[in-house]
Amino acid sequence: MQNMKIRESYVAGKFYPAKKNAIIDQLDSINMLERNNILTEYSEKSIIGGVVPHAGYMFSAYQATHFFEIIKNSKEQFDTVFIVNPNHTGYEPEIALDENDFWETPLGIVEIDQDFQEDLKLPKSANAHKYEHSGEVMLPFLQHYLNYQFKILPITISNQNPENAKKLAGLIYESNKKFGKKILIIASSDFSHFVEPEYGKQIDSLVIDEILKFNSEKVYQTIRKHNISICGYGPIMTLIEYSKLLLENPKNKILKIGHSGEITPSTEVVDYVSILFYR
Repeated sequence: MQNMKIRESYVAGKFYPAKKNAIIDQLDSINMLERNNILTEYSEKSIIGGVVPHAGYMFSAYQATHFFEIIKNSKEQFDTVFIVNPNHTGYEPEIALDENDFWETPLGIVEIDQDFQEDLKLPKSANAHKYEHSGEVMLPFLQHYLNYQFKILPITISNQNPENAKKLAGLIYESNKKFGKKILIIASSDFSHFVEPEYGKQIDSLVIDEILKFNSEKVYQTIRKHNISICGYGPIMTLIEYSKLLLENPKNKILKIGHSGEITPSTEVVDYVSILFYR
């Protein structure tokens, strides 16, 4: 891999452990606690992607493990995982690919899919990804749960509006018409931030209802109208729009809803939701 550009992990030791064995132990222990409630029958479905939270593992892995356990047991093997996440750092452009060739975590190195990287014709920015946690935290899950080789395509969205979501969904859809790969799209997002638990549940449900209806315009309008602090609504809308391009009647299913106060009791919590999208 001489002369290959590698994005090194930025939030190892912060959002998840810095050592390989510690990551594995944490993911396995959380999975064991959740296993009896995971809807493993959905592994039989043809999976499009999912909404997955991106907080520290000690808080949001309890929701995320439901999604990753299902794809782990899927009979399908994914060639490329699109990790679509918000841009918390503010680095432009509005939609950005990475300039690197590989991403590295304590679990190893994963290659960026250069077919899509070049064909999508989107701007590339190392800065948009370098300090961004919401894409990186998905990778150790994938590395641990998928026991086969796969590639990734990390994409950040800073201007999260329906137009950019539709644009990105269309680009992914048209590009994969050429390549015919089995792809998975992860929409990385936490839900309401620093709200009272009951209030967060109430306002998040307004958005979740529209996600379940595959109505990205209403997702956007509801978030704006009620000033709901869901951070990855651009990725969520992208997944909705991609699903509708792929299928006339896509389906989805809530896997688990929770919040940080279940781990560290507080009157102000962050909400986490995992939702499976499938055929």
